[in-house]
Amino acid sequence: MSTDDHTILCFEDEAEQDLPAARGWWRAALRRAVKTVAQTAVALIPAGIGINELPWLAVAGSAALAGLLSILTSIAGLPEVA
Repeated sequence: MSTDDHTILCFEDEAEQDLPAARGWWRAALRRAVKTVAQTAVALIPAGIGINELPWLAVAGSAALAGLLSILTSIAGLPEVA
């Protein structure tokens, strides 16, 4: 086995060990993002307006943007995973 082969095998071993941690991070980040999307959508539904009169495209777009920002914020760190 050459040195390059050994380096690749060591890297693969480390990647396999990090896989459960990465899954945990994604699970926590997505859970947080889904909560953020739901909270944003509910917050954008004003009281006293009928369901037919809501600008659903604006609500969906704003909620999706909030979810994306939640994922990006999670990159800085998640206390659930630490």
